[in-house]
Amino acid sequence: MKTKFKLNPLAAGAIALTCGVAGPTLAQAQESSAAATTPPAVVITGSRIPRAGTEGPSAVTVITGDDIEKQGYRNVFDALTNQTQNSGFVQGADFGNTFTPSANAISLRGLGPNHTLVLLNGRRMADFPIAYEGTVNFTNLANIPSSVVDRVEILSGGASAVYGSDAVAGVVNIILKKKAEGYDINLKAGDSSRGGGGDKRVQFTGGKSFDKLNTLFSVELLEREPLWSADREFMATKSGTPTTVLARKNVSTGKYVDLGDTCSGIGDLFGGSTIKYTAKAGSYCASPKVAPTYWTTQTKNSSQNLFGSANYELSPEITLYAEALYGQNRSTNNTRGPSWTSRSLTDSYFWNQNTNAYEAWTRYISPEEIGGVDRYNRFWDDKASSLSFGARGTIPGTTWGYEAGYTASLYKSQDHRPRALANIDSFFLGPQQGVDKNGVAIFAPDPARLTKRLTPQEFNSITDASVSNDKSWTNTLSLTANGEAFALPAGPLKVATVAEVGKQGFSNEPDPRINQGYFYTTPGADVTAGTRKRYALGAELNIPVVKTVDATLAGRYDRYSFAGRNDGKFTYNTGVEWRPVQQVLVRGTYATSFRAPDMNYIYKARGTGYYSQTTDYWRCAKAGQPIDSCDYANYSPGSDYVQTGSKDLRSEKGRSTGLGIVWSPSADFDVSLDYWNIKIDDLVTNLSSDKLLRDEAACRVKGDLTSPTCADAIARITRYPDNALNRPGEIKQILVNPINAASTKVDGIDVSAKYVFRTKDYGNFITKANYSKTLNKHSRQFTGDPLENDLEDMSNTDWRDKLNASVTWNVGKWSNTLFLQRYSKIPNGAGTAYLTPTTRVNGSVVYHVNERVTLSVAVNNLFNQVKADNTGGWPYYPVGSYSPMGRQGWVELNYHFGG
Repeated sequence: MKTKFKLNPLAAGAIALTCGVAGPTLAQAQESSAAATTPPAVVITGSRIPRAGTEGPSAVTVITGDDIEKQGYRNVFDALTNQTQNSGFVQGADFGNTFTPSANAISLRGLGPNHTLVLLNGRRMADFPIAYEGTVNFTNLANIPSSVVDRVEILSGGASAVYGSDAVAGVVNIILKKKAEGYDINLKAGDSSRGGGGDKRVQFTGGKSFDKLNTLFSVELLEREPLWSADREFMATKSGTPTTVLARKNVSTGKYVDLGDTCSGIGDLFGGSTIKYTAKAGSYCASPKVAPTYWTTQTKNSSQNLFGSANYELSPEITLYAEALYGQNRSTNNTRGPSWTSRSLTDSYFWNQNTNAYEAWTRYISPEEIGGVDRYNRFWDDKASSLSFGARGTIPGTTWGYEAGYTASLYKSQDHRPRALANIDSFFLGPQQGVDKNGVAIFAPDPARLTKRLTPQEFNSITDASVSNDKSWTNTLSLTANGEAFALPAGPLKVATVAEVGKQGFSNEPDPRINQGYFYTTPGADVTAGTRKRYALGAELNIPVVKTVDATLAGRYDRYSFAGRNDGKFTYNTGVEWRPVQQVLVRGTYATSFRAPDMNYIYKARGTGYYSQTTDYWRCAKAGQPIDSCDYANYSPGSDYVQTGSKDLRSEKGRSTGLGIVWSPSADFDVSLDYWNIKIDDLVTNLSSDKLLRDEAACRVKGDLTSPTCADAIARITRYPDNALNRPGEIKQILVNPINAASTKVDGIDVSAKYVFRTKDYGNFITKANYSKTLNKHSRQFTGDPLENDLEDMSNTDWRDKLNASVTWNVGKWSNTLFLQRYSKIPNGAGTAYLTPTTRVNGSVVYHVNERVTLSVAVNNLFNQVKADNTGGWPYYPVGSYSPMGRQGWVELNYHFGG
């Protein structure tokens, strides 16, 4: 398969708008009334066999399009990330200085974003082209127009026997509408009560049927303003040691050179907060507002999303379909302003010919000098497109249905990152005068150059933006069929088959000027790229054993070709449904699963970078300082790292089991309880830098340098010698290479309930509740290591349990919803204690003015709560786990016409 299909995003958008394309959905359910006695056959996520009703051997959570609006979710990602099964901590778009600040991911069961398979209408989408945390591939959930979402189905547990690789922790299937009559214009705008972070949205959706042709389209435009740390009083000023704005340090003595009244002369910088700060080693200019001034806790976002679909009934047996999705998105953030340290690419100090001393100079450049804080923004231009077409229908002369289709998906991302130019040392220090006998650079700098404020023109002369181009793509050709094979005493044996051929690839192309010495940066920004092919053949059986017992059996073989080798896996799935009485369902499953190694892990060239912040636990321990007040905790920017890939990685092997019971005595009441258990062997992972540093400190404190974990951690962290002239004992770099870890295992329970209370005069009350709790989570990094209890690990910020509950009151033209979310305890930033559980309440009111006009108001976080945590230092809230936004409100107007 040498030919790679490249979908032109503009062409896809044009197809979407002009043709109005639509395709088969994996779950093509039609809404049935509560009084219906025989529900229509639907295809539920986790199976390719149509069945009556949504219950099956595995639990499936369904989020409807109405749920997304009424429960206060802003988009599909917002709805998914708040589901109780999504217990894992992830660094999203609003986390800060990450590899993927323009993307959002989920982590079912806390197993990471790469272990959840995300589908659009049952089809795979291209990965986000940049690896999460620079390591694993995942699907971005930012470009799905919510106006055409019919529902989202979440299957927990392994499903590789049906879908292949990646379906280890579960499957998320986003199912779009396939038909519409008339047109809807939807306007939505909102803001926060504390200010900042407002957003607005316009949607135009419609469709029309022309005899045998059904069409659907949607256009969505979104604008979201950033939220700056300076917009929130509790983190607008950094307590403790302020950030250095200007400093000279004698490296030999470790003392700062006194700057006289220099600090008062630049006291207006950073909003008038720059002062002369005196420490043990002397005085320098500093400000507590440097970090808040430059940090966006919510990214600025502008996106335009288009979708179109069409179905044409060529004959009673054949329907042709096509669908296209195109989205473009610009994300903007700012997580660190421009700063300079002399000779920072080498030893960070120089020989001052004027003072005959080794000195280190530092300068943080303020917004007042560069023309405003936005001048140093970083932004990403992303374009995502998908095109699917094919035919479905029934095989002539039989009752068997089939679908043959082709899907191509492409994702492009362009990163615009401000960088210092190679001339920045000479700008502040003048021309280099050579090197001394120790190889240290010699300068004769003018101190006035360091202390003089810059102009925007001068700043432009020492900075520019690098532009990297990244892309990923996937193509799949598939054929599926299902029908009844023959009759058994208890009913027909139903069969589904699938055959797939696919190819995917990615490339990360850094700005070539980086390696040409144009920027002030370490050279070696290599191109990373790779492809792989996959082939799959599978079958699934639904077997009526006796009248009250049904069994399912699925098997699938997948074969991957990559990096000059092949890797094939057979997975299987078994399930049993037993109805001792009509109102009770007892169900159980056992499934095997696998995940082929992430392409980034395989093909990654040597990569270097730095963490947004680092805590040096060993230096804190040596100094006898607690983490919450340690001088070496949460320092920013953090340590440098080196990462390389490995072509010898093995596929991960997983297995999952489930046992549950459903009681549904009426259409108005049901409750279910499910136990789940997932285990992964040969887990591919890069070790967490924070965990490595914690392990290193713990091992050095107790004198253990030889156990497998201790020896590995200490070898991965290289430090400057304790007697080094500059940065003695500090971390030089951290090595983070991918390995096949020994194992990880997690289990827990899910509880779900629904009750509808109907009244004659006061409308209907609908109550829903979902609860998930992780009972145990254990892992072993190496075979010789003891089993770790991850739930007791104070660096593990996954949710231990989550609860969602809602009450909706429908009466007349009104629909009112109160939605409650309770989050479990998580460790504080210092890892010394737990933060208490937190409950948030959202509310919405929908009023149907008439048949065409609907007006709604939604308020998230009604009680304006912001979770505080001062133990980890600035920014004083649990980043990634909670938001500093506070109360948010939206007003929404929908107008329907033409149908």
